[in-house]
Amino acid sequence: MSLNAKNPGNRPVLSKAHKLSFAGVAAVGAAAVAFSLVPAEAQTATKTVSAAPVAFSQNPAQTVKASVVDQAAGAGKKAAVVAAQQKAAQERAKKEAASRSAKRVAQVKAAAAKSYPNNLDGWIREALDIMKKHKIPGTYHGLHKNIMRESSGNPRAINNWDINAQNGVPSIGLLQVIKPTFDAYHVPGTAWSQYDPVANLTAAANYAADRYGSIDNVNSAY
Repeated sequence: MSLNAKNPGNRPVLSKAHKLSFAGVAAVGAAAVAFSLVPAEAQTATKTVSAAPVAFSQNPAQTVKASVVDQAAGAGKKAAVVAAQQKAAQERAKKEAASRSAKRVAQVKAAAAKSYPNNLDGWIREALDIMKKHKIPGTYHGLHKNIMRESSGNPRAINNWDINAQNGVPSIGLLQVIKPTFDAYHVPGTAWSQYDPVANLTAAANYAADRYGSIDNVNSAY
């Protein structure tokens, strides 16, 4: 290394290249010193802010509106289902009512269509149908044989000479039934008269079933 005459004290003389190199080192050192003087909290915050991703928040009003719309749609669907169920139930009720009405009409027509002749045969057959409905035992033969013995088939027959007549309750009708017996064993749906043929037969058959098991078991005065 040569000495410059203008450099008293023999200090080393720096070339231009040396000066540039020292300047670069000085700049780096200053930056390092400046960074080291920044508080740790600021450094952390700076790093966090620069590293944090950008987030886009949804509009709260839009979220609420969407929720309300969804709820309204769900309620609408539920109301539609309920309405459909109610309509179906109403239709079933209408059909059932119509079916019951048609059945009643058919029963009335069937009853009206079935008629009985106004004679002994017709009276017995009608009485048997009523007895069957009320579960009163008896047959055509059982009724007929007792009618022939008691009244010979005359619905206006009356006994005015036996003990019952003497007690004020004469035997009346096809099967010669006294008033107390007729009243006690009267069958619903028949006339309240001992002279009515069907009412007389059914009441007598009801009494015979209670006392003898059936009108068929009666072979004499009863």
